[in-house]
Amino acid sequence: MNLNTYFIKIKRRFRELWEFKIFRYAVLIHGFYFILSMILTLIFFRDQNDFLVYYEVGEVFITDINNLYSTEYLWPFRYFPISAAFFVPFYLLGFDLGFVLFNFINLILNILSCILLYKIIILIKGKHHEREDNRIILYISLFLIGLPNLFNYILGQINLYITFLILLSLYLFLKYETLKWDFISSLILGISVIIKPITIFMIPFLLVVNFKFEQRKFKFNIKRSYIRLIGVLIPLSMNIIFFSIYPALLRGFITTNFTGDEPIIVNHSFSISKLILNFCIFFNIPYNSLLIILLILFIIGGIGFLTYVFRRFNNNSIVLAYLFGILIMLLAYYDSWTHHLLALTPILIILIFIIPRNSDITKIYIKPSFFFLNFIDLGFMGIWFIIKNWFPFNFVSTIFLLLIFFGLIKYCLREDLKNY
Repeated sequence: MNLNTYFIKIKRRFRELWEFKIFRYAVLIHGFYFILSMILTLIFFRDQNDFLVYYEVGEVFITDINNLYSTEYLWPFRYFPISAAFFVPFYLLGFDLGFVLFNFINLILNILSCILLYKIIILIKGKHHEREDNRIILYISLFLIGLPNLFNYILGQINLYITFLILLSLYLFLKYETLKWDFISSLILGISVIIKPITIFMIPFLLVVNFKFEQRKFKFNIKRSYIRLIGVLIPLSMNIIFFSIYPALLRGFITTNFTGDEPIIVNHSFSISKLILNFCIFFNIPYNSLLIILLILFIIGGIGFLTYVFRRFNNNSIVLAYLFGILIMLLAYYDSWTHHLLALTPILIILIFIIPRNSDITKIYIKPSFFFLNFIDLGFMGIWFIIKNWFPFNFVSTIFLLLIFFGLIKYCLREDLKNY
């Protein structure tokens, strides 16, 4: 297929999609989000956005790398040191042009993510869902008009880069079941971790292990698990070079993420760890921030991993692995924000098309949580700023994340759903 034929095919498909009213609204609203973000950030919020941190990180990386984590940014830089190199080109372009290019890439990646999301759903859609793609277009349109997209554009955040890499690796895992593609898929996921560590807790779920109830024994595919781990760890291991050459980076990374002063600040993060920290700070209760996150990680992560191992089926299990990994991060780590939900909601949409449409799990746990997180969560963040002086707990989103977590556990352990 030559390039001209390919563009004609795209144009024809877009015209078909334009017939859907919800798709037209989604394109127009999403375009409004993108333009509004440019106006708000470049004119009104030049000193209050996450891209400013990335911009300054790019500068420090090439001028004073030893102080990458000790430099006072608007907000702490928590990513791996190699990710700072990614922001250098945007710094060299200057703030305005750098922000425009950064968000334009965000927009392109969002379009590509929607295409991947469509392809994944077509690939895994259960027999209990209709053959037409109308409902797929509906949910992709709902994702596009979700408020986390607006928030991400305004802040100049990097989450859509991560969303694209997550969906690309997931699609390759589902499409090809060979060791070569397991390695490539894991490598792509590893790149997402070094850009932003929100996907780091997906790594244990790459292990190909499952308890077989019929034989009453564990089945562990050592070769496939080894290939996957090698793939995901290769990009991460590149940080060792930076930590070896610049020991200050390792100390700074550990301090910024786990042992520093940042966790003592009350904020609107909806993770369980942060809710506990906010409670301790508000009522002057002594605490150890590292111990709290490790405890929550042990409980939530342990339950999630054991559930995954003892799941009743293997069909599309990698989707469950990705979802467990993201949920554990959002529930356990200090900083879980609305824009992070862009890594979660596409996987929720995929799960909606895997689980039987009329299942109580879909109706009670997954769909209500998707709609809340996609459209309402941002409002509760605003409420938090109004009431934080006497009630500093942004807990409603936490409840819906736990609903998803519980629903996922039920789905994994339900005997009657193993054939879907």
